[in-house]
Amino acid sequence: MCRSRKATDSIQPNLKCPRRAPSSSSKASSIDPSSSSNFFTVTSTATASSSFNNRHHRSSPSDSSSLPTTPSYSLPAHLKHHLHDTPKIYPLSDLSSATGNFLLRRLSPSSSAWRCSLRGRDVAVFRRGLRRPVGLPRLRELLASICRSHHSSVAKLLGASLSESDVYLVYEYVKGASLCDCLRNRVNPDYSALASWASRMRVATDVAHGLEYIHHCTGMNGSGFVHNRIKSSSIVVTEDSLSAKICHFGMAELCGEVAEEDEPLSSPDTAKPKRTNSSAMKFEGTRGYMSPEFRSTGTPTRKSDVYAFGVVVLELLSGEEPLKYSFDGESDELRRTSVIEGAREAAAGASLRRWVDKRLKDSYPVEVAEKMVELGLECVDDDPEKRPDMGRVAGRVSKLYLESKKWGERFALPQDFSASMAPR
Repeated sequence: MCRSRKATDSIQPNLKCPRRAPSSSSKASSIDPSSSSNFFTVTSTATASSSFNNRHHRSSPSDSSSLPTTPSYSLPAHLKHHLHDTPKIYPLSDLSSATGNFLLRRLSPSSSAWRCSLRGRDVAVFRRGLRRPVGLPRLRELLASICRSHHSSVAKLLGASLSESDVYLVYEYVKGASLCDCLRNRVNPDYSALASWASRMRVATDVAHGLEYIHHCTGMNGSGFVHNRIKSSSIVVTEDSLSAKICHFGMAELCGEVAEEDEPLSSPDTAKPKRTNSSAMKFEGTRGYMSPEFRSTGTPTRKSDVYAFGVVVLELLSGEEPLKYSFDGESDELRRTSVIEGAREAAAGASLRRWVDKRLKDSYPVEVAEKMVELGLECVDDDPEKRPDMGRVAGRVSKLYLESKKWGERFALPQDFSASMAPR
C-alpha cells in the first residue's frame, strides 16, 4: 500500500506514507493560481493535470478519495515553450497603464508603437486605424486563428484591444534592430551589422520561410493569410544570432485591410484604391514595396507579398533603399533611383560587382549572387501571374544558402558570429 501511494507524492502533500522533503526545484515547479504569468497555460495545464491524475488514479484506486480534484502540476519549462498562448483581448485601460497613457517608451519618436511590460511579459504594442468595423466576435475568431500560428521567423501575436476607430495589437518584443537600420546605418554609412554574405543569405532564408508559413500554414484549415507589410523596416534582425523575424503578422486581417471571401474585389484597371465606405479606404502600403496591381486596386494579395519580398532581396544584395531621390546638378531636377531598375541594369549589363553592396568587399560567390538577383527580379515582375509562389521561392533561397555555406567553408570564411547593433 505504501508503494502505490509513493507515485502520488508529487501531487498529494497530505498522504500519510513517509516521504522525503521536497527539494527546492520541486517547490519552484508548482503553479501559483494567483500568478498572472501562468495564466496562458490554463487550458493546456488543466488537460495535462487531468491525464496525470487519471494515471495515478488507476495505479492506487484505494487512495482516490484523498486525491485532490485538480492537482497542482506544472509542465517543464522546455515543454511550456512549445505551447500556444491563449489569445487575449486586453482591456484598453491595461495598455494605457502599461504605456503611461501612451506617452512613454515609444519604439521611435514619431511612431504609434510602444515597448512595455504587460502581465509579466516584455511586449510591443502597435496602434493602427481600422479600415472597417471589427466586432468582438470577429476579433476573437481572428485572434484564435492568428495566435495559433508559431514559427521561429515570425514575431508572435499575443492579443489585441479595440477602441472606436483603432485596434491595438500586442506582440512579443524582439530584441534587435530592423533590417533597414542594419543595411543603412544613419550614424556611420560605411558600417553594417550584416557585413558578410552568409549573414545576408541567412536573413533572406529566414524571411522566405516565414512568409511561406504565413501564406500556406496559417488561417482556418491552413488557408493562409496575407501579410501586406513585408519591408525592411518590418523585419527585425536579432542581436544574438543575426537571424530574422517578420513583424506585424496578422495586422492586415485585424485592421480590415484584406477583403472577405464573399466581398467583390476591384478590377485591375481601377484608377483609385477601393473604398470600403465613405470615410475609409482599404489601402496600406509603402512606396517602393507596392506591386503595380496593389497600387491600382489597394487590395493586398499573396502575389503582392511576393513582390515586396523581391524588393527586400534586392535591398539585401545592394544595401540601397527601394526608392531614392537625389538632386541632379546638370538638369537641376530630382532624380529618381529604383533598386529594381538598378538590378535590371546590372543583370543586363554584366556589371553585378559594381551594383552589389561595396561593404561586402567582393567576398561572395558570384554565381550565387547572380541567381539571387535573378530570383529577386522574378518576384518583382509586373505581371503577378509570372511571380513564383513563396513555397518555390523558399526552396530556391534555401538551396542558394547551402551553396553559400559550402563556398565559405572552401575559403575558410567565418559563417556564424555575433555582432553589436549599436551605431559605430
